[in-house]
Amino acid sequence: MIYSVRNFYGGETLTPSEKLYIFFSQYKLLQYKKGETFLRAGDIPQGIYFLKKGYVRLYSLSSAGKELTLVIYKPGEFFPVVFTFTAEPSIYYFETLSEVEMERSPREKFIPFIRENPDVFDEVNLHIIERFQVALRRMEYLTFGNANSRLASILLICARYFGIRSDHKEIKIPIPFTHKDIANLVGMARETVSVELKKFLDKGLIERKGRLLVIKNRNALEKEASKL
Repeated sequence: MIYSVRNFYGGETLTPSEKLYIFFSQYKLLQYKKGETFLRAGDIPQGIYFLKKGYVRLYSLSSAGKELTLVIYKPGEFFPVVFTFTAEPSIYYFETLSEVEMERSPREKFIPFIRENPDVFDEVNLHIIERFQVALRRMEYLTFGNANSRLASILLICARYFGIRSDHKEIKIPIPFTHKDIANLVGMARETVSVELKKFLDKGLIERKGRLLVIKNRNALEKEASKL
């Protein structure tokens, strides 16, 4: 099927993202509801997932049952990255944060595809580097920040990587986070997150629109995040 995808290009210059979309479109569409764990630690993935709609989180689970969200995937991204390049079983859990649509390619089909498309491979590497930088930034906040700055920092990170800007310079985070979801991102108790979120709401730094959070005053939120 790699060759038919290549023929589909018709000589046109396509972006790496478009090539990924076309490649995965040959496979069956999978649909999940919010809150479904479709891949668990220790499982051998059935293939490489490509996210078309919705958001998926990768998280770890402590022996005491505490969750920590490590990565959030958005449409246009694929996973598990480690399994893709090593064929090792997953050591993390994957759960939907919203209703999700994705396609799944056999690993033995995907690897030749990216080898034959070096621009796609380069794009993948850039995403990996970007994820690594975000992980380092989050580690710094989690280690040195207080509850206030940790929450502010994660909201800014989400605004930067997932946010939708409006004409009023507001930034809507399109992921329907619950307080528990946010607690799993910042490594805090849900009750603490609820208290700190209320402070930001009362100050007018953020607001809720339905199930979504909106950044109203990014500069003020950045000041809160800098209080390490």
